[in-house]
Parts: sequence; structure tokens; C-alpha cells
Amino acid sequence: MRVRGANSLLTPIVTATYRQPAVSLRTATKVPTPPPAFALCLLSVASLVRRSGAAKGVSRRNLASVSMSSPSKKQKTGGDSTKEVKGAVRDCLAEVNERGEFKRVDAQWRRWITEEPDAEFPAEAGRYHLYSANACPWANRCHCIIKMKGLEDVISVSVAHPTWQFSKKGVDTHAGWIFKDPKDPPVPNQLGFGAFDCEGCIPDFVNNCTFVRDVYELAKDTGKKYSVPVLWDKKKQTIVSNESSEIVLMLNKCFNKFAKNPTLDLFPERLTKEMDELNDFIYPNINNGVYKCGFAKTQEAYEEAYNQLFESLEKAEAILSKQRYLCGDTFTGMDLKLYMTLVRFDPVYVVYFKCYGKRIEEYPNLWNFVKELYQMPSVQAITNMKHIKTHYFTSHPTLNACAVIPARKDADMTTRHDRDRFPGKMETAA
Repeated sequence: MRVRGANSLLTPIVTATYRQPAVSLRTATKVPTPPPAFALCLLSVASLVRRSGAAKGVSRRNLASVSMSSPSKKQKTGGDSTKEVKGAVRDCLAEVNERGEFKRVDAQWRRWITEEPDAEFPAEAGRYHLYSANACPWANRCHCIIKMKGLEDVISVSVAHPTWQFSKKGVDTHAGWIFKDPKDPPVPNQLGFGAFDCEGCIPDFVNNCTFVRDVYELAKDTGKKYSVPVLWDKKKQTIVSNESSEIVLMLNKCFNKFAKNPTLDLFPERLTKEMDELNDFIYPNINNGVYKCGFAKTQEAYEEAYNQLFESLEKAEAILSKQRYLCGDTFTGMDLKLYMTLVRFDPVYVVYFKCYGKRIEEYPNLWNFVKELYQMPSVQAITNMKHIKTHYFTSHPTLNACAVIPARKDADMTTRHDRDRFPGKMETAA
């Protein structure tokens, strides 16, 4: 469906809501009448953006990019790749190739903390800071490992507000993570809809930055993608890493002499091969697969990602029908990695990312697996369902302009699980 002729502000939002063709940004002459409630929301969006201070940075030509860099900011190079245009800021919605497939851009900061005292980034108590967001599965996993290892007094943490905001009004259309104090007043989405409180946020008390973008710019970043997690070195005033899969390895191993739970080993060397094999289908098809469904811009790309997602969920269900954890009887970081997607699946991904095939509650082994992990105190402490739902449904105006959050009662993850029918343990380092 396409509503023609509303004006150059309204048209991109309507087309983005229903399908993903090339969008005409020319002003037409007459506004047909869309369904009343939808029309009210969209016309309010158009009116609001014209009047708001954001209008300097959100012109008629680029409104379609309110939360998504416009196609002009990416040069298509064919195949699976997209080529960045120098100087263009972007977010994950812009990482799409010419086939309409979501292709996540690799992290740019890939340095390592080690236990050697003369290393460039030696493990020291109080030296490092994690910039996180409860809503983000990648950052949330890093925060969870800090909790599980007992590193709360060793590595400080900031937690961003779940609703993305314009980071530089009047300069560009980038919207991203913002830091708030829990006592701050509620914030609306980028277009002024809603009011979302700051409960659960932790401000940046290290660099006093307002946005995650500011943290990257302090480090003289050139990648122009301002994502979390970010592991920050307070001494050198720079980013160590923004690659979650490497941050978790550092947190697991490098700070044991400061940790309250130093013997807990979430990535045991003896299981490296098995974890790598699991990651080969869990990361691309499940963790990243939900995003490939949600951000696909062609039917072909969506259906391919959708089929891979549900085939892989069935594979994980089969594994967990025979053993307690993904690596047998040993709980590992791979279990956390899978959990971070599964716990978000029913309340968000089923609807928002069009992952309708089957709810996690309908997979008996996956669902009981989720409940077992949620009932671990450290995992439950960092699982904030309010932040999770608020982020996805309020941060992408091209997908949900009015920031309406579905009124879904969350399933009770505190009820008894059945995973104790299998033996299980936490690995301890020698």
C-alpha cells in the first residue's frame, strides 16, 4: 500500500511502513484519506517534524532517514558488501546490500586487554569502563559477564536510555543511544511521540558524555557507527574495543585476580571447538538472523533469513532436548549468547521483526532453557524487559513512527523449569 500525495514529509513514512520500494519524495497535489487512526498519526508526524527543532536536520529530502541513513549515504558495490561513503554517519538500518539483505558492518575497535603488566592495555582494577544498554543483546551479554564474574567494583558501567535520540540536530540525521539519569524527566521518541522514563539508566560519570556518539568522537573514531558495547580505557582516554565477542573473552579471563568469582570460566579451552561450531549457526542465523529478518528490504532477503532463523531454532531445540546446555552439561558463554536473543524473541522480534513462525514459548526445551537462565541471579539482574520493549518500539520511526508499544503481558519466567532433568554445572578454571 502507498498513500500518494500527502507531501514530501508524509510519503516516505507511509511507504516505509507497508513496503520497501524506491520512494518518490516529490510533492503531489491532493491528500487521499487513509484509515483515520493511521492518518492522524502520520499527519501528526509530518506536522511535528516541520515545526520541531529537528527540522533543520530532517528536511523534506531526508525524512525517510530519520532513523536510517538514506541510500545516498551508502554506495552499493554488489554482492554481499556495502561501501561506506567517507564522513557519513550511519546506524544498523542502513547496513543493507543491493539484494536488500542486512549486512552488519564489522566492529572497528579491536584491541585487547591482557594480563601482562607491560601490555598496551593491562588488566587493572578501576581502569576500564563499559558503555552498555539493557536493550542491546550484544552489550547486555558483556554486562551480564561482569555480574557473573563479580567485577562490578573493578569495571564501571554506564547504561543508556532505551529510546534513541537525535545526536546532532541541525548537523545530520543520526539518532542513537543517549545517557540519562534515572531522575531525569521522560523523553519522547525522535518525532516527539510518547514519554519514556529513565528508570534503569546509569549516566556517563566517566566522560560526562550525553551520547554514545560523543564517546566515539572523544576517541577520534572514523568508523561513524556509534554502537554499544564500548570498552573504554580511562587512563588513555580511548576505546579498547567495541566488539562484544572479544570483550566477553577479556572479561572472562583477564581480570580474575580482581574478581569475586575468579574460577568461573565461561569459555573453557577444552570446549573451544564445540563452541565455535555452535557459533557458526547461532550467530548468523539466530542472533543476527532476527535483524536480517527485520531490516530486509526485499521479500527474497527476508524469506531467506526467515527460513534460516527457524531452521536454526529447530536445531537448537533438538540439541537442548538431549542435554542441559549447548555444550552438554557445562554452562558456557554460548548459552548466554543464545539466551540474549531468545528472551527478546516473543515480546519484540515476533512482531517487530516479522519472525512469526513460532514463539519461543512453543519450543519446550528452548523455553525452559530461557527460564533456567533468567532464574540465575546475575542474568535476571541485567534482563530489563521494559528497556528491551521500549528500545525497539520507540527508536526506529521509519518502522514505528508513533512509538506505540504493544500491550503484551510478559510470560512469567520465574515459574519452575524442567532443565534439572539433565545434569549440569558451571565450569571452574584451574
